[in-house]
Amino acid sequence: MYQGKNETPDIKKLEELTVSIRRGILSALHAAGSGHPGGSLSMVEFLTALYFAELRHDPKNPDWEKRDRVFLSKGHAGPGLYSVLAEAGYFPKEELVTLRKLHSILQGHPHREKTPGIEISSGSLGQGLGAANGAALGLRLDGSDSRVFCILGDGELQEGSIWEAIMTSAHRKLDNLVAWVDYNNLQIDGTVEDVKGIAPLADKFKAFNWNVIEVDGHSIEAQLKALKKARETKGKPTVLIAKTVKGKGVCFMENKAEWHGVAPNTEQYEAAIKGLCIVNGPSKQQAENAEA
Repeated sequence: MYQGKNETPDIKKLEELTVSIRRGILSALHAAGSGHPGGSLSMVEFLTALYFAELRHDPKNPDWEKRDRVFLSKGHAGPGLYSVLAEAGYFPKEELVTLRKLHSILQGHPHREKTPGIEISSGSLGQGLGAANGAALGLRLDGSDSRVFCILGDGELQEGSIWEAIMTSAHRKLDNLVAWVDYNNLQIDGTVEDVKGIAPLADKFKAFNWNVIEVDGHSIEAQLKALKKARETKGKPTVLIAKTVKGKGVCFMENKAEWHGVAPNTEQYEAAIKGLCIVNGPSKQQAENAEA
């Protein structure tokens, strides 16, 4: 059981954990032969900070009444959440390579009834924050101190339903709700700003009466500090606008829109595993290659 709100987390240990989580993502996608690496890899640091230092949850009892809730609105990034759930002990890591296979507990997009630890079936973009609002309001009405976290894609913010939900969160003063925006500025058709610009994003959330925190999406320490500020904010919801890199950790995938929804082949998979980037610098393998 994770009691959450770990005030003295081991940052180095958490950073090392991200490498294992990224390997799990790549293994799942390679075995499936399809899926979405870019947006799964870009949210690893946040999910690591959340599940191993902030979130109150119990992998042995996924429906524990006092748990905090996590809503993955950008459901195509399910492999990222699956790998974290496996690392936390919700199910064996061996299940990761059954991704997208018939009768697997790991569907291409999250399925509430099949996967332990999944709060909502998702995949159709623009719906997660509205559902998270309902959960946050319900918990408040029940007198619960449990909290709700909703993970949004930046391209997803082009959906009108999201902005209706953003208004509702502020109107209801849902201070038990935290949204996290994966702001990597890439979606399936190119850059977010070219497809339909969402900037200035922080100003828009502020205008909608949210508490806004802009954060380095690949710094676990920065995100833990932001989560602490969110926890201490009363009277309004908080959004963490995280500057991220699509495909983070796999050098040939980073900042490439074409890796939005293409799984690595065997050659690419082996290269990615051997040269997996460490967040705060190159891996040992990459350093040796650079020196050669």
